[in-house]
Amino acid sequence: MPPLLVDSDPAGSALRWSELAGGFPFPVIALPVGDVHRRIDDFLGGRQAVVLDAPQLEDHARIARGVMRHADEWIVPVTPAPIELDRMAPIQAEMGEVQSLRAEPARTAVLLNRTNRRESTRTGPDADAREVLAERGFDVLDTQIARLDLYSQSFGGPVQVEHTAYMDLAAELLKRREGA
Repeated sequence: MPPLLVDSDPAGSALRWSELAGGFPFPVIALPVGDVHRRIDDFLGGRQAVVLDAPQLEDHARIARGVMRHADEWIVPVTPAPIELDRMAPIQAEMGEVQSLRAEPARTAVLLNRTNRRESTRTGPDADAREVLAERGFDVLDTQIARLDLYSQSFGGPVQVEHTAYMDLAAELLKRREGA
């Protein structure tokens, strides 16, 4: 059974991307509510996989916390820029609070996105951000999403995900899950 994508961001970006792509090969629903963790089971229909798109914690804390209460794995997208790294301290504190409400702790990781290069580098802002995040206790995924990939994938025709960083990300997440 295909996964379910739950767009919990009031901006509705995941739902809009699905429309722009002519539909995804899996269902997408909008559920931008603070008690998403209580309501989501009504939509699962026996599905084993659910992807929840959460809003920014700073903008919609109640909804983001609801998503975090349900999800087994939290992936935090971060751009390798000083302002983004600075906002990670309050996010880390919120994550700790929500973890205390859960019966089982969620696994967490940071996804570097809008990076300067497609592949990880040993020097430069992407590598510096990776190092800073690791020093602060974050598990940083090996996969990163290069700047402008979003635009090239979102406009100009059907969305192609094969042979992209998005497929690499999916493979890395599945490998992490198998190792859990």
